[in-house]
Amino acid sequence: MTTTRPVDPARAHSFNAAAAQYAANRPSYPPALLDTIEKAADRSLTGARVADVGAGTGISTSLLHARGADVLAVEPGAGMAAEFRRGNPDIPLVRGNGNALPLAGATLDFLTYAQSWHWTDPAHSVPEALRVLRPGGALALWWNTDAPDIEWIAEAEAREGRRFGFDPAERHHKADERLDLADPSGRLDFAHHKVRWSRRVSVDTHLANIASHSQYLVIDAPARDAFLAEERTHLLRAFPDGVVEETYDVLMLVARKR
Repeated sequence: MTTTRPVDPARAHSFNAAAAQYAANRPSYPPALLDTIEKAADRSLTGARVADVGAGTGISTSLLHARGADVLAVEPGAGMAAEFRRGNPDIPLVRGNGNALPLAGATLDFLTYAQSWHWTDPAHSVPEALRVLRPGGALALWWNTDAPDIEWIAEAEAREGRRFGFDPAERHHKADERLDLADPSGRLDFAHHKVRWSRRVSVDTHLANIASHSQYLVIDAPARDAFLAEERTHLLRAFPDGVVEETYDVLMLVARKR
């Protein structure tokens, strides 16, 4: 049985006005992520036909391209697509979304979603994935998530939770639940993987990164700016040299089409 998943249109479209900020400040992904996908799929990305859906500004698409994949980006948003084309002029891009892929059937070795599967409705995106993948092809989904066992991250999440009215522990539980509900129909047999990695960035970059998330993009600018100013104070206490070490757990799901 499939279920529909509600998507907040304002949040889904909020990235288009902040595409340049997104491209400049969002984290990438570690090489181990692509290694894990290849191992789970039992085939190389090099030379593989890949579509990267919800490609955004091209963070994941460019990594797939550099690995040697024959990759096509699929992006619904005009602002994100324009930023993608500025940064990745040699990678083809089409406008579309995972609920109705503008792709021919049984043509792909890999279908990938980086930070974007949750913007789809699995009642539509699962059948679409199965339609466009070749037999033996792989669907790979992944998300950068904050590592909650790092003290400063847990403290920042607690402050964010008070501001936006959520319990960080419950949010992490919902993230795990999101993985379990990636395919409510049960048609895909997902293998779960996790890769930890980190990057060191300036306080300015860190704040611009978190401000590029949809929950920040849809609130009033004065309220957002006031919260971020307070965050700057907390961060400079934790990192007096002004360099933040962001630690992420990349959560991955990989399923092969039977």
